[in-house]
Amino acid sequence: MVIIYYVDISTLPRRVLTSKEGEIMELDDRKYKILNLIIKHYLETGEPVGSRTISKDSGLNLSSATIRNEMADLEEMGLIMQPYTSAGRIPTDKGYRLYVDRLMHDKYEEVDELKELLIEKVDRMDNLLKQIAKILAENTNYATVVSKPQFRTRRVKFIQITDIDPSQLLIVLVIEGNIVKNKIVETKEYLEKDSILKLNIIFNTFLQGLDLSEINLNIIQQMKQQAGNYNQLVSDILDAIAQAIREEDEIEIYTSGATNILKYPELSDTKKAIRLIEAFEEKEKLSELITLSEVEEETGIQVMIGKETDLAEMQDYSVVTATYEIGDGVFGKIGIVGPKRMDYEKVVASLNAVMKQLEDIFKEKN
Repeated sequence: MVIIYYVDISTLPRRVLTSKEGEIMELDDRKYKILNLIIKHYLETGEPVGSRTISKDSGLNLSSATIRNEMADLEEMGLIMQPYTSAGRIPTDKGYRLYVDRLMHDKYEEVDELKELLIEKVDRMDNLLKQIAKILAENTNYATVVSKPQFRTRRVKFIQITDIDPSQLLIVLVIEGNIVKNKIVETKEYLEKDSILKLNIIFNTFLQGLDLSEINLNIIQQMKQQAGNYNQLVSDILDAIAQAIREEDEIEIYTSGATNILKYPELSDTKKAIRLIEAFEEKEKLSELITLSEVEEETGIQVMIGKETDLAEMQDYSVVTATYEIGDGVFGKIGIVGPKRMDYEKVVASLNAVMKQLEDIFKEKN
C-alpha cells in the first residue's frame, strides 16, 4: 500500500524538475504558487483565471503586470495555456502533472517510519488501557470500563485513488491522527490513468482539511461538475469515504473486574449478576453506558446512581465516568461500576489520578 502526502506547492524551494519526457524545468516559489492558484481557481470555477484574480488571492503583494509576466513564463513552459484571445489561463496536462507530482510526492522512507510508529503506538495504547482497567478494578474492587481514544473531529488529511484492476479502485483515506483507512470501490468501466489523476486532484482539492460534517451538497455538486462523465463515481467514492470515517467512530472498549460485583451482598443475586456480566460482554451496551451524557466541565467526572443511567442492566448500580484527554481533540472515557454504596471518594480520587497519569504520559511523548 502506498500512502500519499499532500505538499503545499507554495512552500517548496526553487528546484530543478525533470518531466517524464526528460524535459528539465526550473520553477521558483513564486511560479509554483501562481500555478497552484490557477489550478485551484480553475477546478473550483471551470473558468479561465486572469492575472487580477491571482493578484488578489496570491498573498504575494504583486501587481497584475508582474503576475502577467510570471503567467507568460508558465505559458512558455507549457504549464498553462490561453483557451482563446483575451481570456485568462487554464492549466495544461503538463501543468496538472506537475501539480499532482507535488501534491502526491512519494516519501517512502517517511511512510515506513510512520507505519512503524503507528503500529508501536497502537500496541502501547492497547496494553496501557488494558492495564488501567485491571489496576482500577483491583484498587476499587468494582467493575471498570475504559474506551480507546477517539477524535472529536474527523478531518481528511489526504486521499489517494488508484486502480487495482479494470473494475476496482482502491481508495486510501488518511484522516486526522494519521489514521489510514482503505476502501474498494467498484467501477462500471476501465478508467484511464488521466481520469484517475483528475479524480485525485478533485478529491484532494475539495476535501483536504474538511470534517465529514462539512462536506455539503454544494461541495459535492462542484466535485461532480469537475468529474464530468464520472459524477456517479464521485458519489460512490464519497460514500466509501463516509463509511470509512464512520467505522473509525466505533468505540473499542476494555473491561475488567465484572465478577467483583459478586462480593457485595445486595448485588449477589444471580439474575442481577448475570445481567451485569452479560452487559459487560456487549460492546453496544458498554458504548451506551460511557457515552450517556456529557461529563461535567468543572470536575471532569460524572456520577450516575441507579435509574439515572437509563440502562435497565445498570439500575441497581452506580456508575462513575471520567473523560481523559491525551492530545488536541483526542479523548476517551473511563467508567467504574459498583454498588450504590460505593466509596465515591476513593473512586473519584482513583479516576483523577489515572487521568493525570495518562495526560502526563502523552505529554512526555509529544
